[in-house]
Amino acid sequence: MNSQLLKGFNGFYIVIVGLFAFFLLVLAVLPQTGRRLMGPEGEKPEFSNFSWFSMMFGAGLGVGLMVFATAEPLGLWGSNPVTVAGAIAGNSEAALESGFRYTFLHYGFHAWAIYVVTGLSLAYYAYTRNMPLTIRSALTPLFGTYMNGILGHIVDILGVVATILGVSVTIGFGVSQFVDGIYAITSMDWLMDLGGDVPKPSTVGLVVGLLMIMGLSIVSAVSGVGRGVKYLSNLNLVLSVILLGVFVFFGSFVFAMTTYATAMVDYIMHFIQLSFGAYGPQSLEAYTAALPAAAKPLAGDIYAGATNAWGSFAAFQGSLKGAAAALPADVQSAAYAAGNEGRQFGWQSGWTTFYWAWWIAFSPFVGLFLARISRGRTVREFIFGCVIAPALVCFAWMTILGGTAIDLELTGGADGSILAASNTAKLFVTLGQMISGGFLSALTIMCVVLIMTFLVTSADSGILVMNTIMSGGEQETGNKHRIVWGVILTLVIGTLLIAGKTNGSADPMEALKSAMIIGALPFTMVMGLMCIALAKALYKDQQHDKEMADASD
Repeated sequence: MNSQLLKGFNGFYIVIVGLFAFFLLVLAVLPQTGRRLMGPEGEKPEFSNFSWFSMMFGAGLGVGLMVFATAEPLGLWGSNPVTVAGAIAGNSEAALESGFRYTFLHYGFHAWAIYVVTGLSLAYYAYTRNMPLTIRSALTPLFGTYMNGILGHIVDILGVVATILGVSVTIGFGVSQFVDGIYAITSMDWLMDLGGDVPKPSTVGLVVGLLMIMGLSIVSAVSGVGRGVKYLSNLNLVLSVILLGVFVFFGSFVFAMTTYATAMVDYIMHFIQLSFGAYGPQSLEAYTAALPAAAKPLAGDIYAGATNAWGSFAAFQGSLKGAAAALPADVQSAAYAAGNEGRQFGWQSGWTTFYWAWWIAFSPFVGLFLARISRGRTVREFIFGCVIAPALVCFAWMTILGGTAIDLELTGGADGSILAASNTAKLFVTLGQMISGGFLSALTIMCVVLIMTFLVTSADSGILVMNTIMSGGEQETGNKHRIVWGVILTLVIGTLLIAGKTNGSADPMEALKSAMIIGALPFTMVMGLMCIALAKALYKDQQHDKEMADASD
């Protein structure tokens, strides 16, 4: 189902996220919308700028950044649309610029625009119209009282389903890295599957880690935001700063900062193309039409290899057999080039669309959190503050941690060991290349604790958000409901992890990722309606203010 969905909706995912970013830019820039206050006239922000940015910093640094701080830049350094097109070789110095271009895309302004569309809609209606903090409120300007009935229930359920799946993928990746860390400390073989090229967490290890994390999450959720979430968030911030400091002092800080500056310029220069450059699948007929005459009779034999986004030209040549292998080198090159659109689609649907679905599924969670801390802010403050500030933190995190890993590979110090490690183990292998001895052991333990606290924070916050949505916006709910949602979340994650491992896939996350992309699609459409509803509400409020001003004159 996921494969078929991507063929039809990959372009939709890409384009609508680009529209989210530009929609918010227009709202922020226009004086009549940008200056509108989220709250009664004259209300001051609930939190100081420092506290506001600190909490967004906590939201921006989570399980995803722990798992992908090194894995994302390294992966995109080896494979991105420029290398897939055959323009440059992956894992080369020339691929550094394009690798970080797409790293910034996946964790930058587009990602936070997704969160802010949901957060701004919830905050605007909650603080200007005293409506409950629940998803259905965001569509009231379009559907009116219909949102009080079954249509509102459906919208809220879509938000909860998306949240469950978004949090599930986050927890799934985090538990995998948590098990990798425990293995690095204890060397307990039963936690790992040692039969492949590199050690990966076993099904038993994943389930044990999941039960441990979710048990702690339920306890934290029951204790409430004021205790469990707050204390864990404070611990997260302290440990994150320590980890970042280690990479600043022992890593490739100058290389990282140089990369940060050049990547930022490159990202901004390609912003429009990155926003709307969508690809569709390339059919065998279209591929055949693009082939040189000598290769056309062999189109069926070479189509799969030429459109495989994860295979290089050398791998394509190596897969050719019989008459195809006997084709002249220039014809083989042209045959590979003819499959570029298919490779671009495969890469985009496997990387960028996965991230957009992940952030969309996560947006009810993060959006509601951003809404709750932004009362008394203007629309412009909310958009620029919640899009730009956390994105810059993500860029710094990725370039300092990921840039160090790449520099170790470029200079030959790592000798391919970081590239060879699994995605969830790359952070620990990078640390092992930087430092050693007792300090490495202590830092590894600290990282495991940090991953655990991020996981518990994400899970218990997800439980509280699902409770808020399904209780009609009530922020204080009974412990019984929190426990039930915690158990549901545990069962969903565990079932999909086991399903991914038993269906023949080498990656237990595949079932989780596929379910999330499917589940995020309906909520993506809800978010599109949110933008229309918010534009209508802002216009109506502007007209009302103008009429009131004219009447007073």
